[in-house]
Amino acid sequence: MSFRMPVRPLLVCSALFVIAHGGLAQSKVAVVNIQAAVFATAEVKKADAQMQVQFKPRQDAIEALRKEIEALSNQLQSGKLTAQQENDVTALGKRRQTEFQRQQDDFNADVQAFKEDVLQKSAAKMQAVVKKLAEDKGYDLVLEASSAIFFKNALEITVDATAAYDKANPVTAAPAAK
Repeated sequence: MSFRMPVRPLLVCSALFVIAHGGLAQSKVAVVNIQAAVFATAEVKKADAQMQVQFKPRQDAIEALRKEIEALSNQLQSGKLTAQQENDVTALGKRRQTEFQRQQDDFNADVQAFKEDVLQKSAAKMQAVVKKLAEDKGYDLVLEASSAIFFKNALEITVDATAAYDKANPVTAAPAAK
C-alpha cells in the first residue's frame, strides 16, 4: 500500500508555511486563474473565431447528412414503400449512417486537435507572462486559483495577466481575402 500524498497541495502548503515564518507583511502573494486568463485573451478569441469559420463547411455537411438520414428514416416509417424500395432505402440509410459517424468522428478529432494546439501554445505563453508580471510587481509567490482553498479578491491578478498577455502578444487582423 502506498501512502503518497499529492505533490501540488504539499508544495502549496510548504510555500505558505515558509511565508508565514518569514512574515506575511514582507511577502507579496498573488493568485491567478490561468485558464480564465488564457480564455480571455484576444489571441484565443481570434483563434476561436477562426475555428468557427474553418470548420463551418464541415459542420454544415454533417448537418445535411443528418437531415438526409432523418428523411430516409421517415420514408421507411411512412409505410408507402414497396419491399424493394424499403431494402434500397435501408441500405442507403446504413451507408449514410456510417458516413455520418465517420465524418462526425473526424470533425470532433480535428476540432479537439485545433483547440489543444491553440490552448497549449497560449498556456505556455501565459505562464511566461505571469512570471514576468510577478517579477515586475514584486510578487514572491503566485498561486493558481484552483489550488487555493480561499483567497481575498484583492490578491487576484487574472485580469492583469490577460492584459499583460494581450500587450505582449498583440493580435493582428486577418489579411483580406482577394
